[in-house]
Amino acid sequence: MLTLEAARAWYPEVDPVHGFDHIERVYRMADKLARLEGADLDIVHAAALLHDSRGSDPNSGERLSHHEASARFAGQVLREEGWPEERIQAVQHCIRAHRYRGEPENEPQTIEARVLFDADKLDVLGAIGVARTIGYAVQASQPIYAEPSEQFLSEGVKQPGEPHSSYHEYLFKLSKVKDRLFTPSAQHIAAARDAFLTAFYDQLQAEIHAER
Repeated sequence: MLTLEAARAWYPEVDPVHGFDHIERVYRMADKLARLEGADLDIVHAAALLHDSRGSDPNSGERLSHHEASARFAGQVLREEGWPEERIQAVQHCIRAHRYRGEPENEPQTIEARVLFDADKLDVLGAIGVARTIGYAVQASQPIYAEPSEQFLSEGVKQPGEPHSSYHEYLFKLSKVKDRLFTPSAQHIAAARDAFLTAFYDQLQAEIHAER
């Protein structure tokens, strides 16, 4: 039976970015958003449990295509569970569409896919977002803070040898997440989380420059 506890085996226990604790948070948030937005709970629950099940480890070599690998794995799991093919495909669409930097053809088309996208993205905002972004930088042997180049600030492209610090990731992705959300429920939740995230990186930058 597909449950939160059963999903534990598919994820590392200790991973600051895509460990099982991330799955637990996304599952709870997806459930909340699904109820508020009138989405199909079974599809949302399954997609939340399986969305990072394959290739999410940055050292796996599959990070950029983990949504495809996870969708394929979801198909195997759900067929073994006896799910009808059309509902399996609905879950797979949610998984393929959850990636922030996904392909245009994989934009979320259903309310269930939009709920999963939003639940996953809310987990990079607020206090959790700070912790995960710093954790990802440490995993990738990158600094917590590095001064971004003028080229990065204007074009989002690093100069040769420029590190991708957690502050770079905030500027490149996290500061834009709230404007990418689909559901009104997620947009409402994102407002306070985005404000916290922005205040943290403002404070971090000020402390680095001895301004506060």
